[in-house]
Formats: sequence, C-alpha cells, structure tokens
Amino acid sequence: MAGGAGFLGSHLVDRLMAEKHEVIVIDNLYTGNKRNIQKHLSDPLFEFIRHDITEPINIEADQIYNLACPASPVHYQKHPVETIKTSVLGSINLLDLARRNGATVLQASTSEVYGDPTVSPQSELYLGNVNPIGIRACYDEGKRASETLFFDYHRQYGVAIKVARIFNTYGPRMDLQDGRVVSNFIVQSLQHKDISIYGDGKQTRSFCYVDDLIDGLMRLMNSEKSVTGPINLGNPVEFTMLSLANLIIDMTKSPSLLNYTSLPADDPKQRRPDISKAAELLGWKPKIELVEGLQKTINEFSSRMNL
Repeated sequence: MAGGAGFLGSHLVDRLMAEKHEVIVIDNLYTGNKRNIQKHLSDPLFEFIRHDITEPINIEADQIYNLACPASPVHYQKHPVETIKTSVLGSINLLDLARRNGATVLQASTSEVYGDPTVSPQSELYLGNVNPIGIRACYDEGKRASETLFFDYHRQYGVAIKVARIFNTYGPRMDLQDGRVVSNFIVQSLQHKDISIYGDGKQTRSFCYVDDLIDGLMRLMNSEKSVTGPINLGNPVEFTMLSLANLIIDMTKSPSLLNYTSLPADDPKQRRPDISKAAELLGWKPKIELVEGLQKTINEFSSRMNL
C-alpha cells in the first residue's frame, strides 16, 4: 500500500491487519506519520518501507492500493511539482509493479477531477470543469492524468485496475494543520479562535466519515474484475460551510465567532456525489451520519491537542 502512513492509508491498514492480511506500507512520510501505524510495526504480518513512489520499487503483492499523494491544498500548493510527479510517476511505477506481479491495483482518485462542477450531483459520466493552469491543478490534473494511465495500462497491458473517486472524507488522524474545512473548523473551535469562512459560506460539500470510505475502498478492490470504475465514494448529504461551522461550534461549546475572508482561487461552489453506481455494483452506501462522525473526530482531536 502506497501512502499507508497517512490519514486514509492508516485506517485502511487497520482494517487489513484486523483481517490478518500481510501488509507492506510504502510511504515517504511527507504528509504521513509513523505514529499512525505505530501499533503494527512489531507485527510479523506488517512491513514498513520508507520510499517515494516517484522512484520504482520491486516487491511482491497481489493487491496494491495507491493512496500516495498530498490531498490538502496547504501541502500540494507548497510543493506542486512534487505533487503532480507523485500522481503521474507514482502511478506508472505502481502500474508497472502490478503488471509484473499480476496484481490488482486501486487508484485513490478524487472528486477534484470534476473541478468546479456545473452539474449536481456529480456522476461518473460528468467530464468536469477544471482549470489546468490554476494553483489547484497540480492535484486536480495529476489525479486526472493518473486515471488516464490506469485505464491505458488496463486496455494496453490488461492490468486489473480499480479507480475510486473519493469525496471529502474526515475523521480521526487528519492532520491538525492540513487546511481542510473539517480540521480547520474543529481546531479553531477547540482553541476558541474565530472560524475562517471563505466567501459567503454558502458553498457546499458532502462529508464522508473515514470508516465508511474505507469500507467502500475494500469493496471496490474485492469486486468483480469487470468492475474497474471510476466509482464515486462519498456521502451524498450536502452541507453549506456556514451550517458545518455552526454545528461544530455547538458541538464543541465554543465561543468562536465567524470570520469571513476571500474565497481561494478555483474553489468549487458545490460538491455532491451521485453514488448510485457504488450502491449498484458494490452494495455500498455510507452509514455514519455527520454528527456521529464529527463527535468521534472532535474527541480524537481534543486528545491530540491535550485539551
């Protein structure tokens, strides 16, 4: 698994280890952290390799999950060239590895491939509205290019592929400073700081709790070979940024006020998945509602922040 020490990757590691799989994690620890997988380091079924997937690697595996790429604007805009290299070169290296091993390889793609969508909800048939030269393009276009590579390797070489388009996911182990809306709002609320609202706060997102997302990824990986994707994985319930901020303020009993600031460039106005394909082909839909998931996330953030 590439990116296994990160937020999503470490939760996937927990599930795979609980099922007694042999797991090899590859991670350069740019955004991942060894503490996320610390409890597995002494397990004989687990191996950690510090490695950057922009460089080739040769290991044995029958399933390969590619979760290696900075997903936070704070991180990918700081190192845009490295970000797109991770998506493009990393995908090539893992696809070559899958080809050598006869393995199935899953790409953790993103709803960002839809850009600032002009239709809602977004189905997998929607081709997107992306700015290829904007400050987010290193991530958006990198993921679009990785999807191209996956399908070309599948068509040209017969590599068994799975492509998941992940919508906003949140939960324990998110980086406290990753700049994404859920972590921003929780940290600011717990610190009794003003909550930063970009624009008028009426833009929407759909939030999927990490356990639901991991279940979807595993169902996709273990689905019939003909199910290649892309398949949207996310929660179709839509929330405005204002409603999310006020909910977190209430849940943390914080005196935080709202601080309105300018909207970042190319920030999508609306993001909501059509998950009918996941329901039909994987029997999957999210189970954890926002309040329940937020409470678990707030509790874990409070513990890490020693509050």
